[in-house]
Amino acid sequence: MEWEEVDLKVGIWSIPKTKAKNGIGHEVQLSREAIVILNALPRIAGKFVFSTNIRSPVSGFSRGKHRLDAIISSRAGRSLDPWILHDLRRTAMTGMAALKVPPYVVDRILNHTSGTIRGVAAVYTRHQYGEERRDALEAWGRSVEAIVTGRL
Repeated sequence: MEWEEVDLKVGIWSIPKTKAKNGIGHEVQLSREAIVILNALPRIAGKFVFSTNIRSPVSGFSRGKHRLDAIISSRAGRSLDPWILHDLRRTAMTGMAALKVPPYVVDRILNHTSGTIRGVAAVYTRHQYGEERRDALEAWGRSVEAIVTGRL
């Protein structure tokens, strides 16, 4: 994520097509919780949003992942089942399904091109579900915050 891609006033992260796996640019509606987190981040030198040391962009993903696993395992009081960072997309999709977000809205959130709307419907359905995506991500943000703060 680069700062020039983020508009915190509007609450949008615009992912350029050159960074999207499917080659299609994508707008991610940022929940209030995401905006609070992004606003609280220290600004590092350069264009990137996240850092592991407040001086340079994120690096050492495997070290960070091991630290995260250790923290979660410690709090859970048990070892975690193996997982990868990409699994967080599945977690979000599953969580939003539990919040009754329609699968076609989650597909748009995740920038899936071959999701629940297929065939002729996919050709004719050009609506991007912007408002529905924002509502879904607001609900997901509240849900994650409730989990993290122990209010769930």
